[in-house]
Amino acid sequence: MARTLQALCLLVGLICFPYTECWEAPRFCRGYECPVYTLVQENQGFEERNYDMSYWITTDVASTSQSDIKEGFWKLYYFNQGQNSANKEIAMTRPVLVSVKEADGTGERQVSISVYQSDTDVPEPNDTTIRKTVIPAGIVYVRSFGGMASDEDALENVQQLREDLRAAGKEFIENRFDAAGYDAPWDLINRHNEVWVRSP
Repeated sequence: MARTLQALCLLVGLICFPYTECWEAPRFCRGYECPVYTLVQENQGFEERNYDMSYWITTDVASTSQSDIKEGFWKLYYFNQGQNSANKEIAMTRPVLVSVKEADGTGERQVSISVYQSDTDVPEPNDTTIRKTVIPAGIVYVRSFGGMASDEDALENVQQLREDLRAAGKEFIENRFDAAGYDAPWDLINRHNEVWVRSP
């Protein structure tokens, strides 16, 4: 049935209902469920994507240091392993998203880590430091890069993305960005990383 729907999408160009039944996750999702998007435009150095509304579990972390990110990730991992109100084991998805909001004037940053939920019926967390979040549909500008990404790599790519967006005349939210990771720590080759900057 799923193959028939995909064939209809490809051959006739019809819109499937729901659209997600037609959507095939890109290769860099490594066969996992990923947030659904439409590629609006491929530009020099970045992509413009239109993402559907998506559901996530999120926890705040103290900083973007590896130790803080790992601590936050394990909380979300154990939620997916069944530490939730339904005692439900939830399949892992891609990407893991680190969101950074830079406070105006102070330079202080608010940092959180999120894991995508492919099922909209997300159980309640047992851990009170975890919350369910919804990211509204909208335009996201994306720059991709490889390697084992560090905090410095993400910041360098965000800076380049912002410069490219200004050169292209694109409006974007200045004080926020997301870093998306698609690979497990033990996957050492052909890694895919992204930084996201959102349209207002």
